[in-house]
Amino acid sequence: MHRSIYIETYGCQMNFADTEIVNGILREQGYEIASDVEKADAVFLNTCAIRDNAEQRIYGRLSNLEHLKKRNPHLVFGILGCMAERLRSDLLEKNSAVDIVCGPDEYRRLPALIDDAFAGEKGIRTQLSRVETYDDIVPLRTDGISAWVAVMRGCDKFCTFCVVPFTRGRERSRPRAGVLREVEQLLEGGFREVTLLGQNVNSYRDEEHDFADLLVAVAALDPTLRVRFTTSHPQDMSDRLISAIAEHGNICSYIHLPFQSGSNRILELMNRTYTREHYLELVRKIRAAIPGVALSTDVIAGFPTETEEDHRATLSLMEEVRYDGAFMFKYSPRERTRAWKMGDDVPEEVKGRRLEEIIDLQRRISYDVNAQVIGTRQSILLEGPSKRSEEEWMGRTDTNKTVIVPRGDFAVGDTIDVEITSATSATLFGRLAGARAMEAA
Repeated sequence: MHRSIYIETYGCQMNFADTEIVNGILREQGYEIASDVEKADAVFLNTCAIRDNAEQRIYGRLSNLEHLKKRNPHLVFGILGCMAERLRSDLLEKNSAVDIVCGPDEYRRLPALIDDAFAGEKGIRTQLSRVETYDDIVPLRTDGISAWVAVMRGCDKFCTFCVVPFTRGRERSRPRAGVLREVEQLLEGGFREVTLLGQNVNSYRDEEHDFADLLVAVAALDPTLRVRFTTSHPQDMSDRLISAIAEHGNICSYIHLPFQSGSNRILELMNRTYTREHYLELVRKIRAAIPGVALSTDVIAGFPTETEEDHRATLSLMEEVRYDGAFMFKYSPRERTRAWKMGDDVPEEVKGRRLEEIIDLQRRISYDVNAQVIGTRQSILLEGPSKRSEEEWMGRTDTNKTVIVPRGDFAVGDTIDVEITSATSATLFGRLAGARAMEAA
């Protein structure tokens, strides 16, 4: 009888891509992938360590799952990902339910760790690698039309607030040929969109090929394939990359470009390696080259020593750029980072108030930006039923905006033209446009 494995994934897109790699490794070794946690022989949580509340969610989930272990003492529990790398032996020592702790660069060893755990032995493997890219592993994707494709791992930036270099190691890129081979397989499997992933994709390098070369090569495989990428570091956003996006219609006009703070003083303390002025000039250059481009960002409120003046600089930068969307967070101290040694001197209530001001401003900007799309015609890739009704489809535009439309006679993976009729700060609503609308009527 084949044993079954269930994995819950938390955190960033890279974790979701890693779960597909783990599933591919385990399937190759004869394990079945379970869809029900209650019926699995082994349960893994693929974790995020970027902020404290992400880790607290995992501890809470472990507590919620302890009843499964009591019911079945032979059940194996494991922690994967960044939290495994960061906390290591603490997870085994302080959580009796945990049998396996496995970091992001040790997934090839999981089958052996699982076999040992079924035999009664706890195991921990968290060694970081300078070379592991899993380029030869075929990720197991069950369905869908959009796929994450990891093109590099790790990060060399060492932003003072960020634990990623310590949990995922240093930068290393996959061979260009391996990335193209994986995308070709996805095309054969019916996928209509890929997102190239890396902690900083702009640093991708395979011999003489940089990320702009890779992006163009992927786009050239099929002109109907939508190509996205994330995440970009402003310091490494090259003119060649901007031109590649502008010159290829199937490379989506959407860039996630974290700025983190609008204050040069805070940016320097964060070791972001650019200034506010450099960032705004980059935005100007992007918008001049790619009309209609959508920009999103990351913002941190309450970094150590942040003053009201620093906070106002962040708000003013948001007003000037007018992002389509943003991921907004309170600063969370992380051990081993340089910011940890700076202390966490901004009171929690001040952090909370500043974050609310950032969120409120972004919500207003997002609504204004979306309202400008009302009355326009947009091409959307249908991803499936909307969350609120089976009678509606959800799709996304080239600029990564969610659009809800009446279901009609379409299928997942269809690309349709819609007229946008209304908007909120998070969602567009539309109706079928043009000749197809007349046919549907």
